[in-house]
Amino acid sequence: MSERIVVGMSGGVDSSVAALLLKEQGYDVVGVFMKNWEEQDENGVCTAESDWQDVREVCDLIGIPYYSVNFAKEYWDRVFTYFLKEYRAGRTPNPDVLCNREIKFRAFLDFAMSLGASRMATGHFVRTDGAGRLLKGSDPNKDQSYFLYMVHDAQLKKSVFPVGGMTKAQVRQIAAEKGLPVSGKKDSTGVCFIGERNFKKFLSEYLPAQPGEMVSPAGEVVGRHDGLMYYTLGQRRGLGIGGCGDGRSWFVIGKDLENNRLLVAQGEDHPMLYSTRCVAEEVTWVGEAPVSEGGSIACTARFRYRQPDQPVEVTLLGGRLLIHSLTPQRAVTPGQSAVLYHGDVCLGGGIITEILDAGSLANTNGIVPGDSYTTR
Repeated sequence: MSERIVVGMSGGVDSSVAALLLKEQGYDVVGVFMKNWEEQDENGVCTAESDWQDVREVCDLIGIPYYSVNFAKEYWDRVFTYFLKEYRAGRTPNPDVLCNREIKFRAFLDFAMSLGASRMATGHFVRTDGAGRLLKGSDPNKDQSYFLYMVHDAQLKKSVFPVGGMTKAQVRQIAAEKGLPVSGKKDSTGVCFIGERNFKKFLSEYLPAQPGEMVSPAGEVVGRHDGLMYYTLGQRRGLGIGGCGDGRSWFVIGKDLENNRLLVAQGEDHPMLYSTRCVAEEVTWVGEAPVSEGGSIACTARFRYRQPDQPVEVTLLGGRLLIHSLTPQRAVTPGQSAVLYHGDVCLGGGIITEILDAGSLANTNGIVPGDSYTTR
């Protein structure tokens, strides 16, 4: 009797090819579609319905059974409420990270085991090994290990990633050659499981906006903001500032939560956009912690998705990561994740909560608070 593997199918090309490859390798494959969001978008369209139709067509074509499971309550309780809390606190959260931990590799993994599976599979562009290590995907442009750093080794040992060793082009080629109806379907974007929307309109339905002043480093009021939650560090578009300053573009350099002011400055290389030190909390290790309390390690880090690895020194102090980058980093953003690597191995990471030295890069010895502009 062949091993049963349950594949989390989104209706996209990656998970479809993952299911196809496992079927061709002789596994007992079951496709499962997760519906995690109940509401329609602003055009009255529920994208989950068309995605579910794509899943059914793909499964029928490759000859595997399929199911649909609804995790909308789990998603709301474990992911979306956190998403709102972070925006309310002035940070810019990444729901994909928490969704992977709480939904795909917890709720869905449990469901897969209930179907008699020994392992689950997804279409993520990552790799793993028998020891439960999380490795970068072979395609550097699609590697998704940044989003999976909260997944533990015990969960990874029960997971398989059939497309992790491929490029996106190879995945689409296989889908086209096998006649899968999703071979040309564009990649999903937007909020995890919620999709592409007018984000400002969507967020305003859940959080009340508090308009306020946009203020320059000199303290001059240069405009009005619609609500701090709508802006992120380094943002240029949508500020609506004109007719003042030296003609260069304006950028968000910080948030003054206490006074509900958005701090802005001119020039994409403004010193307040650069830092070398930050603090990350809610620390998670994929496997055994590579550093003990009070100790330090040299490794690399990514402060955003698709960023090239940056050399850093990391100290674990009081359960928090104090991360010292050896080169200045632009727009390191509270609420996002700092993910640590050793070569191709993802070690873990944490949620960025403070930027310690923005605008004061001359002081680079030791990890000490400098000009912290983000209220926690």
